[in-house]
Amino acid sequence: MKKFITTIKNIWSIVELRDKILITLGFLVIYRLGSFIVMPGIDPSKLQGSAGGFFGLLDTFLGGAFSKASIFGLGIMPYISASIVIQLLTVAMPYFQKMQKEGESGRKKINQITRVLTIFICLSQSVAYIKGTIPSEAIGINENIFLFLAMIVLTSGTIFCMWLGEKITDKGIGNGISMLIMIGIISRFPAQLIAEMASKGLSGALLFIIEIVALFFVIMAVVALTQAVRKIPVQYAKQIVGNKVYGGQRQYIPLKVNSAGVMPIIFAQALMFIPGMLGNYFADKNDFLANIGYAFASFTSPAYNMLLAFLIIVFTFFYTAITINPTQIADDMKRNGGFIPGIKPGKQTAEFIDNILTKITLPGSIFLAIVAILPAFAVIAGVTQGFATFYGGTSLLIMVGVILDTLQQIESYLLMRHYEGMMKSGKIKGRSQVAVA
Repeated sequence: MKKFITTIKNIWSIVELRDKILITLGFLVIYRLGSFIVMPGIDPSKLQGSAGGFFGLLDTFLGGAFSKASIFGLGIMPYISASIVIQLLTVAMPYFQKMQKEGESGRKKINQITRVLTIFICLSQSVAYIKGTIPSEAIGINENIFLFLAMIVLTSGTIFCMWLGEKITDKGIGNGISMLIMIGIISRFPAQLIAEMASKGLSGALLFIIEIVALFFVIMAVVALTQAVRKIPVQYAKQIVGNKVYGGQRQYIPLKVNSAGVMPIIFAQALMFIPGMLGNYFADKNDFLANIGYAFASFTSPAYNMLLAFLIIVFTFFYTAITINPTQIADDMKRNGGFIPGIKPGKQTAEFIDNILTKITLPGSIFLAIVAILPAFAVIAGVTQGFATFYGGTSLLIMVGVILDTLQQIESYLLMRHYEGMMKSGKIKGRSQVAVA
């Protein structure tokens, strides 16, 4: 405890770090206040409450703003969708690949295209949001006028959230977009914790303590999954320039066991609503499809979890393949005079990296699938559905990843000012760790 208090004092004594933390907290407060402002023309008392299914997942990311019909009802999610689309286009289209290789100017062009695409996604999603989630009796003005105003308000809210995220990244601490998602998820934790305590009562106090201990070990397991890396040693040849010798140092390429992050779970959960939706739609016409709809109606059913786990494993391999290019890594190493000891530069190096990547992705994808279906097992074990979402899935992975990334930045500030780090080892491996190549 004494070391923790000393670390807090050290953090507060660094003026630059203190200002960044205060700025970040200020922007997060603004974001949370905006999530409680209901769109004009809506009667909040006539809203249907918490959403379910994929809409429930969005509501979790947005801290309840989705179900409250807030001006931040779409939040930062359209920007996330646009970023994913641009990332996939960067892999598939040479035009975007060329821009990515142009350095800072290329990144600015890609960011501008992402912002424009975000506006179009906002306009389309705002129509679906109004038509699909807000009951007509909650709208107090003409529906056509309200739809037009809601499109403008929701799009402006998303742009403002995007601006907040960029300001947090530039002037605050941590990744701004990720921080906005994380604070939305964490904001629901106190209420869900109190609800879980109330459901157990005094007679279930021991069971509640067991649930908290189990949650602790689940979080530790997710931290291990997030930080796990396979280090490939890289040797750089010595070069003599004038009277000085350069190179010769030994470094490594850190390949993460879970390189895909939370994207496989997001993709898989987006597809998991298709079987149930089709089954319910054709329920009166086909008994087989009706049975499919019944099997996938609950996220605790065996069929649902088996298919979800399978899709996560498939998408983990797919997303890792499009984000990590062993051939490009091998070419960059060869161009910079680097080589893996015992492996010839070029094609054999690319095959060696691809082989290792495949071997570490398989256990990583299986572990990721287990983390994704843990909330279902928690509900079966007696945990309330709201509190069970913190036992795994996208929410827990995002929280752990963002917190580790933020702690890694704080750790860097402490070490630069010659203060003792936050951990005994002096290192916190966050998501910002990149390959040497």
